[in-house]
Amino acid sequence: MSDFTLNTTARTQTGRSASRRLRRANQIPAILYGKHSEPASLVIAAPEFRRLLKVMGGRAVLVELNQEGSSDKTLSYLQEVQRDPLTNNYLHIDFHEVKAGEKIDLQVPVTITGESAGVKNQNGVLEITTHELHVRCLPKDLPATISVDISALDVGEMIKVSELTAIDGVEFLDDEGQPVVICAEAVEEIVEEVVEEAAIDRKDEGEEAAPAAEADAEAEKK
Repeated sequence: MSDFTLNTTARTQTGRSASRRLRRANQIPAILYGKHSEPASLVIAAPEFRRLLKVMGGRAVLVELNQEGSSDKTLSYLQEVQRDPLTNNYLHIDFHEVKAGEKIDLQVPVTITGESAGVKNQNGVLEITTHELHVRCLPKDLPATISVDISALDVGEMIKVSELTAIDGVEFLDDEGQPVVICAEAVEEIVEEVVEEAAIDRKDEGEEAAPAAEADAEAEKK
C-alpha cells in the first residue's frame, strides 16, 4: 500500500460550529473524496498530521488512511490543505481516494541536482521557473520528485519539459516548451556600467554648466 499512514475517525457533526470545536480540541476536520464512493467526513489529530507532513518532506506521496473501528484502509493523496493565514493553524484537509489500477493526475515537486557549468564557470544566475510538474501515472509509478540534472547547463541555456529524463509509466502533462530551469547571464556588471556612465554624464553636464554660470555672473556685473 503506502509507507505513509494516518489514523482517522469518522466525523459525525459538520458545519462551522462543529469544525471550530474540533480545532479548539487540536483536531482537524477533513473529507475524503472518491470516484467510486460518497464523500466521507473525517477527523484527524493535528499533531499526527504535522508529523506526517514532516516525514513527507514536501514530496508527492500516497497516504494510507486508517479509520478507527474499521479494518478498511484507504489509499489517497493530499488534494488540498487549508491554513489560517494569521495563526498558520490547519483549518481543513481534503484527501482524494485512489485505486491501484486507475491513473491519477498530481503535481510533483522539482528537485535540482548537480552544479550548472554556467554558474560555476561564467558567474551565471540559476532561475528555477517551474517548481512543480503536472504528471499522470498509476499510483505505483508516482515519483516522489522530478529530478533535473543541471550539470551541463550553460549561460543562455534552459531545460524544457520536453528535455526532461523520461520516467517509466509517467506522463508529463505540462506544455513541452515550458522552461523548468534557466541559466541566465549575470547583470551585475551591466548595472555597474550604467551607473558609471550616468555618473560621467552628470559630471560632463556639471562641467558644461559651470562656464555658462560664470558667463551669466559676468553679464550681471556689467
